[in-house]
Amino acid sequence: MEKNKPFKRTDKVLLIYTGGTIGMGRNPKTGALEPLDFNYLVGNLPEMQYIETGIDVYQFASPIDSSDMCPRTWAQIVKIIATNYDDYDGFVVLHGTDTMAYTASALSFMLENLTKPVILTGSQLPIGQLRTDGKENLVTSIELASLHHQDGTPRVPEVCIYFSGRLLRGNRSTKQNADGFNAFASFNYPHLCDAGVNFSFHDHHILRPDYSRPMIPHYNMNPNVVIFSLFPGIQENLVGHVLDAPELRGIVMRSFGSGNAPQQPWLLRTLHHASERGVVVVNISQCVAGCVEMERYDTGYQLKSAGVVSGYDSTVEAAATKLMFLNAKYNDEQTVRNMMNHSIAGEITI
Repeated sequence: MEKNKPFKRTDKVLLIYTGGTIGMGRNPKTGALEPLDFNYLVGNLPEMQYIETGIDVYQFASPIDSSDMCPRTWAQIVKIIATNYDDYDGFVVLHGTDTMAYTASALSFMLENLTKPVILTGSQLPIGQLRTDGKENLVTSIELASLHHQDGTPRVPEVCIYFSGRLLRGNRSTKQNADGFNAFASFNYPHLCDAGVNFSFHDHHILRPDYSRPMIPHYNMNPNVVIFSLFPGIQENLVGHVLDAPELRGIVMRSFGSGNAPQQPWLLRTLHHASERGVVVVNISQCVAGCVEMERYDTGYQLKSAGVVSGYDSTVEAAATKLMFLNAKYNDEQTVRNMMNHSIAGEITI
């Protein structure tokens, strides 16, 4: 953006309904939850008439259970955003909670140099139920997606998750509660905004994009990645079968504490063999908070010697989707290893 030139605004937000609990209703015959026409639901929410920004709705023809979310659907969301990018000030993606953190992480990498808000939200109860958390999550997400500075630039130009009064960086978030309204947390990064009676923005934690550059959408992901956790008694033959798969391009290994692993010769040998044949092995901690420090203990240092790279304070969702993104973008595994040690979209602290 040129100096002193105001940021172009449209005073509209695009609401993208992919599926999830927020847009479901209870079948009167079976009692089971099933997707409803979200345009109908929005039309019957009196709260929506008080929102000052314009709202358009894009509804997936067949709503998706978030358990069925996949890279093909991520590409579809990216295409919707890219196609409509100049027509809206921000985007709100309604999504099931189970894989929301994976989608938020993936979108943060696939939307390069994002200069507008993309806020994912949903609910633990359908929006039509009496005690739903969906109304507040929806209305506040729309408002956050439309807020801007005096020069017109957005308050939060990045991929976020909004839930239960907290605006979190998407690729720092993880689902922490299966049935509570405070479903998401960002253990290794502060909130971007706390929504109470007023919005309390923490501007120094929010990404600052280059407004002079365009947003570049990416549509390809390489899903040949596996996530596995170390545990006492882990068996060589089982691990070997998984890691020897010829299609394998990346491994997210959830280690103990600050990046430690059993000092078993077979494990180091297996990881070293995988690294030698071009598989990128990333070490992240099983702890919800804290950082991998592979030089802190000898066990972590041995992993580094076997070709394992540090995932620092990455969430499992961000590490997995980052590997998918990088392996689709680069054919050289050394470039992927190097990029795993760089923050692409604020996903790790270096």
